Amino acid sequence: MYNYILATHIIFIVCWFAGLFYMVRLFIYHTEAQEKPEPDRTILSNQFVIMEKKLWYIITVPSMFLVLAAGTAMGFIGHLFGESWLLVKLGFVAGLVVYHFICQKIMKQMVKGVFKWKSTQLRMWNEVATIFLFAIVFLAVLKDTLNMIYGTVGLIALFVVLMIAVKIYKRVRMKK
Repeated sequence: MYNYILATHIIFIVCWFAGLFYMVRLFIYHTEAQEKPEPDRTILSNQFVIMEKKLWYIITVPSMFLVLAAGTAMGFIGHLFGESWLLVKLGFVAGLVVYHFICQKIMKQMVKGVFKWKSTQLRMWNEVATIFLFAIVFLAVLKDTLNMIYGTVGLIALFVVLMIAVKIYKRVRMKK
């Protein structure tokens, strides 16, 4: 039974992250559409609102709940809740859930026509989910063999590289 729950957990992790990654990408396009002249701005904004709501409520939110349910079931069935690696992983999962709800808040603001984030800020925000993904997967796969110091340094280095890549991409876009 454990392996079936694990498979379900992994499938819905993929769905949840796909939703989170694509959602923030839609936020970027939605934000950039505000620079377009009318009627393009309104047409694009209305379409992005539809796409964001469907992605969020049909894929992203249900996937998050299924990930959490399957993870909880695995924790009980496998008697994993006492494992130190799992407690650290759950800390990252809690951070990802916070990230998820911040994305929901951004979506609701955009539906109301409130755009507080610039597209470059949203590109950087999108990389935060990447950091959570790396941390969670490495902890789940390596478990106790993960040296937390190397892992932390590696995550920080990854974050720095991703932020530099976003800045370089912005410069390239501005030249075009």
